[in-house]
Amino acid sequence: MNITLEMLQELFFWMSIINFGLLIFYSIVIVMFQDLIYKVHSKYFKMKKEKMSSILYKVLAFYKIATIAFNLVPYIALRIIS
Repeated sequence: MNITLEMLQELFFWMSIINFGLLIFYSIVIVMFQDLIYKVHSKYFKMKKEKMSSILYKVLAFYKIATIAFNLVPYIALRIIS
């Protein structure tokens, strides 16, 4: 099976859609259930709520940057060259 340019474009397109969907889903979960998340994690890790909020924000920021860099940018590059 040979991989065509169109197949790669479609792959990166759907990777972008799925990853941005997960990013939106987890962002909503974190906003809506922040207290529950803190309650569960504070049993295992001793940290203040502000510190945990900061960490969750950094994780979401890293995930967004990684999704853009490894999914969206290759998709756009493939669209430009085709």
